[in-house]
Amino acid sequence: MASSPLILSAPLRGLVVALGDLPDPVFAAEALGPGIALDPLDDILHAPCDGEVIQCARTRHAVTLRDDTGGEWLLHLGLDTVDLAGDGFTLLVAEGERITAGTALLRFDADRVACQAKALLTPIVLTNAADQRLELLATPGQVVERGEALLLCHADGAGEAEGAGLNSDAASDDDQAATEVRRELTVAAASGVHARPAARLRAIARAHDVALRLVAADGREADAASVSALLNLGLVQGSRVTLVARGAQGEAALEAASTLLATPETSPAAASQAPAEAPAPSASSSTARADPEGEPGQLRGTRASPGIAIGPLRHYDPPLPRVAETAADPAAERQALTAALETVAATLEASRRAAVAQGHQEEAEIFDAHLAWLEDPALREAAEHHIAAGSSAGQGWYAALQREVERLEASDSALLAARVDDLRDLQRRVMTPLAEAGEDAREVADDDLDGAILIAREMTPSQFVAVAGRIQGLCLAAGGVTSHLAILARARGVPCVMGLGEALLSLTAERAVLDATHGVLESAPDAERLAQREAERERHRAQARAAAEQAQGVAVTRDGRQVHVAANVGSAAEAEAAARAGADGVGLLRSEFLFLGRAAAPTRDAQQREYAAALAALGGKPVIVRLLDIGADKQLDYLTLPAAPNPALGERGIRLWRAFPELFDTQLEALLLAGSEVADAAQTTLPLRLMLPMVSDVGELRWVRQRLVACATALGITRLPALGVMIEVPSAALCAASLAREADFFSIGTNDLTQYALAMDREVAALAAHCDVLHPGVLRLIQATLDGAAGHCPVGVCGAAAGDPLAALLLVAMGVDELSLEPAGIAGLKASLRALDTAALDARVPELLALDDGAAVRAALTTWLDTPASAAQA
Repeated sequence: MASSPLILSAPLRGLVVALGDLPDPVFAAEALGPGIALDPLDDILHAPCDGEVIQCARTRHAVTLRDDTGGEWLLHLGLDTVDLAGDGFTLLVAEGERITAGTALLRFDADRVACQAKALLTPIVLTNAADQRLELLATPGQVVERGEALLLCHADGAGEAEGAGLNSDAASDDDQAATEVRRELTVAAASGVHARPAARLRAIARAHDVALRLVAADGREADAASVSALLNLGLVQGSRVTLVARGAQGEAALEAASTLLATPETSPAAASQAPAEAPAPSASSSTARADPEGEPGQLRGTRASPGIAIGPLRHYDPPLPRVAETAADPAAERQALTAALETVAATLEASRRAAVAQGHQEEAEIFDAHLAWLEDPALREAAEHHIAAGSSAGQGWYAALQREVERLEASDSALLAARVDDLRDLQRRVMTPLAEAGEDAREVADDDLDGAILIAREMTPSQFVAVAGRIQGLCLAAGGVTSHLAILARARGVPCVMGLGEALLSLTAERAVLDATHGVLESAPDAERLAQREAERERHRAQARAAAEQAQGVAVTRDGRQVHVAANVGSAAEAEAAARAGADGVGLLRSEFLFLGRAAAPTRDAQQREYAAALAALGGKPVIVRLLDIGADKQLDYLTLPAAPNPALGERGIRLWRAFPELFDTQLEALLLAGSEVADAAQTTLPLRLMLPMVSDVGELRWVRQRLVACATALGITRLPALGVMIEVPSAALCAASLAREADFFSIGTNDLTQYALAMDREVAALAAHCDVLHPGVLRLIQATLDGAAGHCPVGVCGAAAGDPLAALLLVAMGVDELSLEPAGIAGLKASLRALDTAALDARVPELLALDDGAAVRAALTTWLDTPASAAQA
């Protein structure tokens, strides 16, 4: 291949996805080669560069191009789409055709394909990469337009001759001819030799250091090093093929290749879903399963919000507002749509402000997300396209969002599918002001709601907020635990089970039991069973009342250890709610809430007022403010951060402050002034404490302390707040002893510490079950932190582990002094700590650290805590 660089443009409009994030091991491991993927938002795939079409899949789902430098690019529309046998695809080019960048290659029916395929995710892969280096010109998570620069391909070395295989020199000497071996077989895979088996054949040749060829019955040959050549053979199930291997390990290579081709292929999706034991309930399952014990009248789903609800079942299926289908004046309809969008935006903003004022931060964040959807130019453009074609404003908006809803519902990503209820919410909200005159706005009769267990196929967040204070529980046929509705249900304490299936929608009962803790709905409990569940519910309520009554008291364990239970908050309003919930202080005030969602950075005065209000809300109890933590998943519109191939490992937190000293100094000044404003001369230490995020070593702590002293001197302030560090980076945990000699306190950020220790991005849904703070490797880092801090400074935990019932108790037994969690969990955690014998559990720590993984630790902890003889029995 030539040495000149090549720019590849996006072949369609879509969301950029890293290959490693694809739910396909062949593409994710780059077995076919390096590249990138797009989640399509168009229905035509175009050429990303000039070149020649060298292969068109017989099933029309993939095209391979050879660019003018000799690089062979596979464009594979969707995952496992070979199984569709061409259904939904139309090829627009032919093999041997010369094309230019932007030429339409294939058209696909996005809805049809999405409903049948594993995913629409489309890899773009350089299949004959040797000395080439690919540079990504767009960021994963970014939406790129068709034709926008996507990849830059550099030739780092001399390259390879066109058509040469990656292992072409494996058997180049003449004396290797004697080692050539052959084997004939019949292809057994139902889909023939497509991209996945082609990649595996190439890997087999590499692993055995041989030259491997496939010879079709008609004499055509392909080197296993060339994926496009293999695909061009057109081998299908039942095809006869001869394998030819040349090299010292030829027999072993033929054995592996023969096994691959002669074995019917199992879909990776199916394989990954095959249960080792009984299958776990699926949040996306369309059919509810009977209870494992086989009891009649029970449906099992997925717990979204725990608790027990008893009451009548009431169905909730409000129709969408009725809108005109067509309109004669597109200009007037566009104006009507604009007015409706502005009305809904104002309503959402008012709801967001109200949620913040009431301390419902989860709701506020959801309204923020809905505002972002509402302002999406692509949705607006799609609606206006329908309007231009003759639809009314309401119908145009409906159609635009309906297509996006259907795309998300067909997605292989649970996180994307969980966003469907947000889109349906916006669909309904905007259609309401556009509804026809006389449209009845009532959704459910008032007398049907009070005390009911609501049944619905799905429900939008705004619908839930409107009824949450009146219902006992909620059952949904669809939905998942990552949805915004699930978050709201947990925040409001409404028992909720999702994924109960279509069978749910036919149920009726005047006395049903929803055990949301275990994900079970009992629609026909007998009198004895009903009495048992009512007694259990009352017992739980009594425990909750007792915990709430004791929430303001200190938490002292059975063996006499006092544990500080603080709150994680994001504003002064939440700090007030935390004080009411019994918080012993604030263990984490996320100061970035002041900086996000603004056109410019907040002034020093604005920051000072908010910090002072948060301090006042706690009445002298300690308040730990985390200094501005941006970067990675938190970006500021008014601040251009340095580009990074992996933002989670780039400049974030403390690493950014040197680049933006004015922003940093302004925050320090505002905090110092707020601390002085509420300072009590009688207190030996200030309630304000400052915490540094993403600290890697002690030099960073020293630099911040110098800046703090300089700011205080300039302001004439003599009393300085305590300065602590977050332990989020493995190096900080391993160097805890040196940090502890200069830090005033530690706070372990278990979310980041876990992801960095396990090399698992906590935003990747597929890794969520494995990204566990109770993994022995993470626990060993926490133990190293505690050992390093011993005798020097206290250690708290402000990550999600503090709200994890199992992890929290274990961390306290290991020696953690403070747990900081969401305010709603404070009372319950204090009650659990009062029943814990930390010494008894601490004695089990060496045994737990020796286990294999987080799941094993959780199982052992659960067994110990559930044993009546254990000292921690509540």
